Amino acid sequence: MPFTLDHFDLAAFVRATLAEDLGTAGDITSAAVIPEDAIFDGVMDSRDAITVAGLPIAEAFFRALDPEVAIERLVEDGQRVAPGTDLLRLRGRARAMLTAERSALNTVQHLSGIATLTRAYVDAIAGTGATLLDTRKTIPGLRVLEKYATRMGGAQNHRMGLWDAAMIKDNHVGVAGSIGEAVRRAVAAGIARVIVEVDRLDQIAPALDAGATHLLLDNMDPPTLGAAVALVAGRVPTEASGGVRLDTIRAIAASGVTYVSVGRLTQSAPAADIGLDFAAA
Repeated sequence: MPFTLDHFDLAAFVRATLAEDLGTAGDITSAAVIPEDAIFDGVMDSRDAITVAGLPIAEAFFRALDPEVAIERLVEDGQRVAPGTDLLRLRGRARAMLTAERSALNTVQHLSGIATLTRAYVDAIAGTGATLLDTRKTIPGLRVLEKYATRMGGAQNHRMGLWDAAMIKDNHVGVAGSIGEAVRRAVAAGIARVIVEVDRLDQIAPALDAGATHLLLDNMDPPTLGAAVALVAGRVPTEASGGVRLDTIRAIAASGVTYVSVGRLTQSAPAADIGLDFAAA
């Protein structure tokens, strides 16, 4: 079955990425050094323990340049693997494989890095009842892929963009005059999901009374989060957000919140150490 993601054109992404690398002259090194009829066998492997993400996209790079390339996928996205695990085996035209190598590796390394960091956060809150959310802190143009990677790591996607829910924050409140008025305007506009950021307990009642459907509890410590959860009393989902780290997330999640959102999943994840070695067939 072809790999598809909503709001993502894989073929266009592959074309644009390869065009960026090839420029107008193409892969001058491979053209000069590698015989046109040479065939390579290749193995992509992980050098560290990771959670895998992006293999179908890597495959698309190789197929774009060699439609007849033989690819054996040895693991699946979302799978945890040990150091030294082979991820893909490939056999195809050497020039095409070398030209596609960097784009394929960059994608898998970046997405697997996100999935691996996400999995660490998911593991840290296991048993608390809270669900991990990602954020919109993504590299421009890569949001769909990066949020796919957080799903592979076990998180749930938050808003995909500005279009799928209202998010009322301090600046909106400042213009509207109050939290209650800002929420009422969003509700009157017919918006079904109205998320409201609050950073004080006294803001909770006005937000709920006006029709908020989700409260984002911003930069509250665990005791304050617990008090907020008690005030909300299950009427809407609650989300802890702001400055969440791997060493603090469990106490935050244990406060009773529904969700914990973490921007660093996509903003700060290091690339996974993944290699691709070729040999002449």
